[in-house]
Amino acid sequence: MAENAKEMRRRQREHEARVVVHDVQTDRRRTDNRKGIIALVVAALVAVGGQVAFTTTGGFAAAPAAESTAPGETATSAAAVPDPSIAEDREWTGTIDFNDGAFELGITLDGVNAPQATANLIDLAQKDYFDETSCHRLTTEGLYVLQCGDPTGTGTGGPGYEFGPLENVPEDGVYPAGTIAMARSQAEDSMGSQFFIVYEDTELPAPGYSVIGQVTSGLDELQAQIVDEGVDPSSGSTGDGTPLAPAVVTDITVE
Repeated sequence: MAENAKEMRRRQREHEARVVVHDVQTDRRRTDNRKGIIALVVAALVAVGGQVAFTTTGGFAAAPAAESTAPGETATSAAAVPDPSIAEDREWTGTIDFNDGAFELGITLDGVNAPQATANLIDLAQKDYFDETSCHRLTTEGLYVLQCGDPTGTGTGGPGYEFGPLENVPEDGVYPAGTIAMARSQAEDSMGSQFFIVYEDTELPAPGYSVIGQVTSGLDELQAQIVDEGVDPSSGSTGDGTPLAPAVVTDITVE
């Protein structure tokens, strides 16, 4: 009975994630239309001798970022974002179980220095949001992280909201092995459910990423059972793509 209930919750999460992706795609088409109109106006101004100057800034291509919705371009709903008070201004302990008990990471979460992001992970974990979700991204060249937390396992899913600001960002830009941090898109307030686990010291550019905790045990097993197997060749890259080995978060517990 418990397994059936868990399966129903998993299917419901996948359905909700697909709905979010559909809504985002619709919004994106509307945005593209608006950009097209703006481009025509700019072209007209140039044609009559006007001068238009612009600058663009892009994110670091190799950084742990959501590709579409979470963290990324999900519909923002402040009411849906878990309250920071959930973190109780304290350190939490817990576990991340991989591949139905193949190995387990011991973790701590920093509710003191990253209350909003920690509250978010706690709330989602307590709702079994992460159960049976596949880690969709492994990077092995210059950037050493395993990215998880997307219920669709594609890098485009999320909880249907996004939040900020950044918290507990390393001043020197160095994320030591064992760091757990929130992934995001280019916007600083675009965090959702996706997080990444650093398995080897990694340096990331400003403005950085919210560090929510640390791995206290099991990192060697993560390295041996997932990282050392490398990236699936069908991803199109040897250093950035879907893990070749199974990398399924069976359960996250916190207390």
